Amino acid sequence: MVRKTLSAIKHKISLFTLIMISSALVISVRNFPTEAETGMQMIFFALFAAIGFFIPVALVSAELATLLPKQGGIFAWVKAAFGDRFGFVSSWLQWTYMMIGSVPMLYFIAGSLAFVMMPALAHSKPFMALIVLLVTWAATIYNFRGLKASGKISTYGFLLGVLIPGVLIILFGIIYWVTGNPIQMNMSLTAKNIIPDLSKLTTLVLLVGFMRTFTGIEVSASHANEVKNPGRNYPLAILVVVVLALALNILGSLAVAIVVPQQQISLAAGLMEAFKVFFGQFHLAWLVPVLAILTAIGALGEITTWTLGPVKAVYASAKTGALPKFFNKENKKGIPVRLLIVQATVISLIGCGLLLMPKLNTAFWMANAMACCIYFFMYAMMILACLKLRYSMPKAKRAYKIPGGWFGIWLVSLVGLATLVFGFIIAFLPPAQLHVTDATAYLTITIGGITTLLIVPFIIFALRKVWQTR
Repeated sequence: MVRKTLSAIKHKISLFTLIMISSALVISVRNFPTEAETGMQMIFFALFAAIGFFIPVALVSAELATLLPKQGGIFAWVKAAFGDRFGFVSSWLQWTYMMIGSVPMLYFIAGSLAFVMMPALAHSKPFMALIVLLVTWAATIYNFRGLKASGKISTYGFLLGVLIPGVLIILFGIIYWVTGNPIQMNMSLTAKNIIPDLSKLTTLVLLVGFMRTFTGIEVSASHANEVKNPGRNYPLAILVVVVLALALNILGSLAVAIVVPQQQISLAAGLMEAFKVFFGQFHLAWLVPVLAILTAIGALGEITTWTLGPVKAVYASAKTGALPKFFNKENKKGIPVRLLIVQATVISLIGCGLLLMPKLNTAFWMANAMACCIYFFMYAMMILACLKLRYSMPKAKRAYKIPGGWFGIWLVSLVGLATLVFGFIIAFLPPAQLHVTDATAYLTITIGGITTLLIVPFIIFALRKVWQTR
């Protein structure tokens, strides 16, 4: 018995690994050029996304994870508040978002590799499809080895592919600034320069883009039962990740905006082209292929981390009978292998299927808009669950509580919910660069897709008695 307990402790993940896993879920350098293009207004956008969305969601995640430390994750939280049905729905929505949201990461890896090997490959759909399949299935099979192994990839991916490139960009941005080079953006601290025109559609769409940058902070809670001292370590990990995410995103994007002229950012064909201009200012163009490889490693770490996170919440609901028993199989590492195989199959179909679309950009944006909306819906369920459990489980032990008593929990909940409602509505709108000719058809397809994605888990849950009686 003692040996078994010691073995269990030995195989639990440390605070450092939890921070790396959580960071890999949330932080990326992919968004630096897009955010840099907004100039000083990125401060407004980042603060809006942080105060209205990221911080409320992080605080709620920390409280819920310490309330239910042995059964962490969105399924356990929402189930405790609203029952099995909504617990399953929340985990299903998180899982669906992951399967759609993985596709941009896969395309990014393909684009980065193409940049190093042969830039023309970035426009080759067979090459893109090959990378989608190779990375998806490699990440899936690797995750069969368990959370410890997955945590190593998350750690190396974040350190090599996010932290090192991010710090390098910030460092060179500071050097460029202090050595008296011409600043490529207007840095005046006037209201006009910092606060964007909120009456413009493009501005509102950008706000949602910044919100999406900070999604995923709650996913690592699905591993709470494999964390050493989750009551202490999970809130601490969340705090570190929030600070890291805000610092890297704002400082990294500012560095790019200071060095690269705005016109060249907007014309840049993605991250690598923007970095080519950035490091060209220092006569260090040779660094760009190195960064391409590093950021591809970072995206690989991100994919590997996302592969195992949401599926564990769905697996927890499957064990209660929400899915057929076929999906309950796990290997000796406790990994739901059949669900992972289903997940990899769906990601492969979406990733390769979108490449066959005649208007790839429009189809890609619509898929992401749908995923974003259902994820916002899940976040609303999570916030409401936290609020409800304050009333239904007032005396339950919480190693961390949102400060401020009842006023604090209500303020955080209302701010978070209001921001999510705003994001949900705005996510329907196409960005100007898509040049959508039939807005009615676009909205009809998008609304129909979101409605379908929201209804599917309710239908599956309603059918659970069919397989429970077999």
